[in-house]
Amino acid sequence: MITGWVILGTLGVVLIGLVVYLILIYNGFIALRNNIDRNWSNIDVLLKQRYDELPKLIKVCEGYMQHEQKTLEAVVKARSLVNQARTDEQNMQAQNLLTDTLKSLFMVVERYPNLKADRSFQQLGYRITEIEDQIADRRELFNESVNLYNIRLEQFPDIIVARGFHFTKRKLWQIDPDHRQDVKVAWQNG
Repeated sequence: MITGWVILGTLGVVLIGLVVYLILIYNGFIALRNNIDRNWSNIDVLLKQRYDELPKLIKVCEGYMQHEQKTLEAVVKARSLVNQARTDEQNMQAQNLLTDTLKSLFMVVERYPNLKADRSFQQLGYRITEIEDQIADRRELFNESVNLYNIRLEQFPDIIVARGFHFTKRKLWQIDPDHRQDVKVAWQNG
């Protein structure tokens, strides 16, 4: 009779240990998923700041860059695509395009020494460059969080809990391969 109680007690302890272990795995997934969402929100705050600064920068540039209308229009168009994005993937693509058009704009500015010397432009350019650096840092943190989460989804025994509770992979922030190309700037003589 005592042997039966020992066996039953041992099975109970093992079962409780297993349940606690599964709860820890589940809670780990919740923490990782929430970290990803928080990191995305942190990026989103910076993207909104950049989005709000662009009209000011474009306004300053317009007076100086009358012959570079296509460059300014590309920035405006990229900014509007950000506003139209509905999914995270569309948003990432639009933000990547906006980053590229800003790089083009700053390259074109090199041709306009008066614009480069303009105090408003310098302040706005510095602010946007600062935001771009912060966005890059936050993207790295976001991708690290997504990577840790995705690794856990595929590891044993975590995969059992992940499938049981329908945790799915998240996408890394990736740059469109076309955006890795050098920016081509065509100078127009007016």
